[in-house]
Amino acid sequence: MATKSLSRNVVALGGRTALIIALICVFWLFASLAPSFLTAGNLSSLLANNFSLLAIVAVAMTFAVASGGIDLSIGAAIDFSSLALVSLVLTGHSVGVAALGGLAAGALVGVFNAILISWAGLSPFLATLGTLFVGRSIQQLLTNGGNPIYLPQNAIPGSFRAIGHGTILGAPVPLIIALATAAAAAFLLSQSRFGRAVVAAGVQADIVRYSGLPLRLILAGTYVLIGVIAAVAGLVLTSTVTVYVPNSGNAFLLNSVGAAFIGTTIHIHGRPNIVGTVLGVLLLAIVANGLLLSGLNFYWQQVGTGTLIFLVLALSFATRKAS
Repeated sequence: MATKSLSRNVVALGGRTALIIALICVFWLFASLAPSFLTAGNLSSLLANNFSLLAIVAVAMTFAVASGGIDLSIGAAIDFSSLALVSLVLTGHSVGVAALGGLAAGALVGVFNAILISWAGLSPFLATLGTLFVGRSIQQLLTNGGNPIYLPQNAIPGSFRAIGHGTILGAPVPLIIALATAAAAAFLLSQSRFGRAVVAAGVQADIVRYSGLPLRLILAGTYVLIGVIAAVAGLVLTSTVTVYVPNSGNAFLLNSVGAAFIGTTIHIHGRPNIVGTVLGVLLLAIVANGLLLSGLNFYWQQVGTGTLIFLVLALSFATRKAS
C-alpha cells in the first residue's frame, strides 16, 4: 500500500511539474524576447483579453470531458447567446432582459444536445458535431450569409459596457467573472453530488447506471450547464466588442479542449479538474500574448500553441509511464 501511495504521489508531482515547468519557461521566454511583455498594461490585457473569455469556455468544456464526452458545439452556445442579447436590445428590451435571453439561448443549445445524447442515444461527439453544423447554418440564414450585427452606442448603458471594459479594485471585470465562474464550477464538480456523479459517469458509466443513478439526467444536466456557462462567455464577449459576429464562438473551441486536457496533468488520476484547466488556460494565454508581441505570423502562432500542448501532454504521459 505504501508503495502504491508513493507511486501515485510521484505521478501527481510529475504532472504538476510538467505544467509548472511549461508556465515558467514560456513566461521567462517571452519576458526575454518582448520587452513590453512584463509591462502592467500588457499583463492586464493578457488577463482581461487572452485569459478571461477562454477560461470561462474551458471551464464549460471541462464538464463535458469529465463526463466522458466532448462538446464541439460550445461555440454555438456562445454565438446564440450573443445573437439573442443583441437582437433583444435592438428590439427595445432592457439589457437585463436581453442578458437573460442570452443565457436562455445558451441553455437551449445545451437542451438540444441533451436530447440527442440522453434520449436519442447519440455519442457526445456526433451529437455536438451535428449541433455545430446546424448552429452554423442557422446563424448564416439569420444574418444573410454571416453579416455582423452591431449594437448602437446609444443603446448600450455604461453598466453593461463595464462588464467588458470595467475594473473593480483595479481588476478587470472579465477576469473577476472568469475567476468567479471557475470557483463555482470547481465547487460544483468536486464537492456536490451532481459533480461527483458527472465524474463517475466519465470514469465508468456502467457502474453509475447499475448503481441506480439517473445517468440520462446526469448527462442531460451536464450539457445544459455547459450551454449556460458558454452563454456567460457570449455575454462578456458581446459587452467587450459590442457586436455579434456569426460563428465567432468557434474560435474558442480547440483551445478550450486543449486547456481541459492540459489540466488533467495535475490530477493524481489524470482526470479533468477546474484548477488544472485554469492553469492550462493561463499557459495558452501567455503563449498567445507572447507570440503576438514577438511579431510572428498568425499561423506560426497556431503552430506554437499546438506544439506546446503536445509537449506538456507528452511530458506528463512520459512521467506517468515512468512512475
